[in-house]
Amino acid sequence: MVAGRRTGTMAEHKSRNYLLPGGVSRYGRSKMYQRKALYKRKKATVKKAEAKPDRFKQKSVRGDKNGGTRKVAVVRRTRYYPTEDNARPLKNRKVNKPTRLRSSIKPGTVLILLAGIHRSKRVVFLKQLPSGLLLVSGPYVVNGCPLRRVDQTYVIATNVQVDISGLKLPEKINDTYFRREKKARKSKNEGEMFEKEEQTYKVSDTRKADQKAVDQALLASVKKVPQLLQYLRSRFTLHHGQYPHAMAF
Repeated sequence: MVAGRRTGTMAEHKSRNYLLPGGVSRYGRSKMYQRKALYKRKKATVKKAEAKPDRFKQKSVRGDKNGGTRKVAVVRRTRYYPTEDNARPLKNRKVNKPTRLRSSIKPGTVLILLAGIHRSKRVVFLKQLPSGLLLVSGPYVVNGCPLRRVDQTYVIATNVQVDISGLKLPEKINDTYFRREKKARKSKNEGEMFEKEEQTYKVSDTRKADQKAVDQALLASVKKVPQLLQYLRSRFTLHHGQYPHAMAF
């Protein structure tokens, strides 16, 4: 027997990507691509010859001493060049979609505020504004929360409902209604430059009149529900061992 030569029958040839029980291949398509080293092979692609457009065209010229024809550029360059670079606004394909209102929040639902200066207060939801924010009111005479906008992420919706079908809100109460007016800055002297001005916000008379009209109509429907007035006056608090996710509101 010659040294180094194996004896016995040769094993039957078997594909390395054989089928496993259940009809599933041993390797996936990406794994076989890696094992065959197909990424090293160069793909022979035949590029189509693109016909380049003519940059110039022949134009007939009158006159005996002008040569008869002349080359003229197809696309003429502009003769005006700005002295400064003007920034062009980029194209924005973003489309603002309306914010979807939670199914648990409906007009007249009593909400619990979780953030802001009026947090832990219970308010009544009136409507959703075009910006997606919620328009709520305390009412102001009950718990001191005026007409204001609230994000629905900072709100807990309860099962308590108030019938506000008879409440008609003025059309002027929208997102622009809550914008504050910017006052023009006054020019200061050298001595007044380091003095700080205390900016205090004062509620306008129109806001007070609108708040009074909304509260008057809202209070009438609140008083129809027993013990709802005391419920809106009380604040939402958690004691030791109480967890909001385990509560039913």
